[in-house]
Amino acid sequence: MTLDQIAVGTEVKIIAVGGEGQLRVRLLDMGLIPKTVVRVQKVAPMGDPIEIHLRGYELTIRKEDAARIEVTQI
Repeated sequence: MTLDQIAVGTEVKIIAVGGEGQLRVRLLDMGLIPKTVVRVQKVAPMGDPIEIHLRGYELTIRKEDAARIEVTQI
């Protein structure tokens, strides 16, 4: 399952970050690394972007980028 498929208020653990080149590096630099617990805070009315909470801060990412992050329920 990927991060874009998670319901608001659900906590999950990242298991893999996909993408290639600069996109993957950017996602990792933002703290989206394997074994990190994240919670989906909000989803925009049209479904894009998605706001998540991780490591004590909120991060807003595009749905397209969230689809590259594999997660598992905790």
